[in-house]
Amino acid sequence: MENFRLNREIAQLVVLQRIELIGPVLKNLRKLFGRYIFSNFISKYLISVPKISKSYFLLMQSEYSIIEKYLDNNQNILSIGSGIGGLELLICKKLNNHISFIERNYVSKKVRYGWDDANKEAYNSLYLSKKFLLDNNLNKNNFNLYDYDKDIFPRKRFDLIISLYSLDYHYNFEIYEDYFKEIFHENTVLIFDTIRSDYFKNIFKYVDIIKEETDTVHKSKRIACHHLL
Repeated sequence: MENFRLNREIAQLVVLQRIELIGPVLKNLRKLFGRYIFSNFISKYLISVPKISKSYFLLMQSEYSIIEKYLDNNQNILSIGSGIGGLELLICKKLNNHISFIERNYVSKKVRYGWDDANKEAYNSLYLSKKFLLDNNLNKNNFNLYDYDKDIFPRKRFDLIISLYSLDYHYNFEIYEDYFKEIFHENTVLIFDTIRSDYFKNIFKYVDIIKEETDTVHKSKRIACHHLL
């Protein structure tokens, strides 16, 4: 695989989920016309689908390399707020893992980036996520999709939980804390981005910083945590 297969609808979601993929011209248009126009028109009609497809693929390859040491064959993986699932697609392709996705299933009219304690902001479609995974030849038996607002979350034990720029980056960790107590086993690893990494030293026995982002878009630390206290 050298690229992702995206249509325009999916490419628009990718842009809303990973704003760093757009160039300076579109960033300036977003500032000029505001969040509503960008979310509903600019991000749909003024993007280059082939360019976004390639850029997103390269970005997900980079993300894969950062967490690669925590990956193994045949893991049960939970992904929270992953977007359309580019990283998870690469994981399944390389390691034949099973991944469960927990996602919101709507796009906010005015996508706002940053902390939202109530977890109301969303920019995804479960239908398009499924289409993306199947269009890129992921076996339907390798994944399940769960609607955050409607479905009962899976209760099995997971080996790895991934939530990049979602859990404790857009909304409070405590939303999932009780659920994690049900699905962690002794060696479960949780990887996520946070703006308050020191806070989790009181929740997990081990907290390792595996990436530090200092730019203004995703200013945070990515941590790998295990042994829930």
